[in-house]
Amino acid sequence: MDIWVINPNATESMTAKIADAARRVARPGTTIVARTGQGGPASIEGHADEAMALPGLLAAIREAEAAGADGIVVACFDDPGLGACRELATGPVMGICEAAAKAATVIATSFGVVTTLPRSVPIIEEALRRYGVHDRCRKVRAASVPVLGLEEPGSEARERVRDEILRARDEDGCEAVILGCAGMADLVEWLSRDCAIPVIDGVAVATTMVEALVAAGIATSKAGAYAAPNPK
Repeated sequence: MDIWVINPNATESMTAKIADAARRVARPGTTIVARTGQGGPASIEGHADEAMALPGLLAAIREAEAAGADGIVVACFDDPGLGACRELATGPVMGICEAAAKAATVIATSFGVVTTLPRSVPIIEEALRRYGVHDRCRKVRAASVPVLGLEEPGSEARERVRDEILRARDEDGCEAVILGCAGMADLVEWLSRDCAIPVIDGVAVATTMVEALVAAGIATSKAGAYAAPNPK
């Protein structure tokens, strides 16, 4: 099967990192096709960035559909434009926040999220409410690093993320922690070992969830809200 993994921001190095995370967990016979959002912001840090990223994201969804993609992963933790993506797509579309949050409720009775900047905290909290898992989340923490700081060699970004995970474990009582940014995908194995707690990367989980849905023959419903847009 062909799974398209779309990074809605315009940073190619982040797309490469995301693609590697998806390929590490993809089953034999699955091809991961990675795409970068064109014309959008270099990083997505707030509502305005989300809005600017949507035209490029939707263009990539249309490209995936034209190429016969079996399923799609939207690799931004804000899950931008999921409803619109599902209207355009035939196969399943997973956002990495939704995938990670639902996985966390299976493997732990409580979880936390560690994201990049404080401005992302209320956006993530609202998403967790929308997905019906907010009561299982002890706290959304911010490491106070910009998204692009995760791309800078020698920065202290990864150590700041680790420190917040340890606080989530020790101070908040979290049994698992979700990485609240696709740009953290390459840190998951190190953080899991260093923090001695399940650390969840939404890119990996969303990829395997899409694979499972495709393998089960489950497509996106076109009976109601996710029906294809009306011609204009």
